[in-house]
Amino acid sequence: MLKYKIILCGAKNVGKSSLIARFCDNVFDERMMDTIGVAFKRKRIRLADDLSLDVNIWDMGGEEKYKALFPQYVKGATAALILYDTTRKETIDDIDSWVEIVNEYASEDIIKILIGTKIDLKNQREITKNEAEKHCAKRQWCAEILETSAKTGENVEDAFLNVANELVKKYLQKCTGCEYYFSRKLKICSNCGKDA
Repeated sequence: MLKYKIILCGAKNVGKSSLIARFCDNVFDERMMDTIGVAFKRKRIRLADDLSLDVNIWDMGGEEKYKALFPQYVKGATAALILYDTTRKETIDDIDSWVEIVNEYASEDIIKILIGTKIDLKNQREITKNEAEKHCAKRQWCAEILETSAKTGENVEDAFLNVANELVKKYLQKCTGCEYYFSRKLKICSNCGKDA
C-alpha cells in the first residue's frame, strides 16, 4: 500500500481539526475542542485506476506555544495544507510564518496547497476569494486556492483528492506493461519487472 504524510497548519481556530473530522469521519461538531499539541488520523483515498493511497494526516495545534513543536512533525511530510479562516483576515497574514517552517524542515518538493475555511459563514466573511488569490499570487509556492466548509462538507473531499492526485503525479508512475503504479525512483516496475 502506498503511504503518504499530509500535514495541516495554520493559526488557532482556522478549522484544521474540523476539516480532518469531516474528511475522515464525515462529522462536524460546532464545539470541537482545540488541538493540544498534535492530533493524527489515517484515511485510505481511492482514486481512478483502482489506485488507493493511505494518508496519515497530522493536525498541529495553531497556538504560538505549539509552533516550536511543528518542525518535528513537518519532517517526512509529502504535502502540506496551509489553512486560513475566510472570516478572520489576520489568519491569511499568518500563513507565511507556517510556510516558512514547512520550507525549512520539509523536503524541497513538498506539495503546498492553500485552503480557505468556513465559507458557509458568508455574512461573516472578511477575505474574498479574489483577495486570497491576490495574496497567493505574490507567493511562488501558491499555485491554487481551495475554499471549503467543514460544516456543510463543501469542497472538503475535493481538497484531499486534489492533494492525492498531486501526490500520484509527483511520486508515482504507471507501468505500461501491467498498469501498476510504482515509485518514480525505481527504474523497473515493482510488480512485473518491466523497464520504466
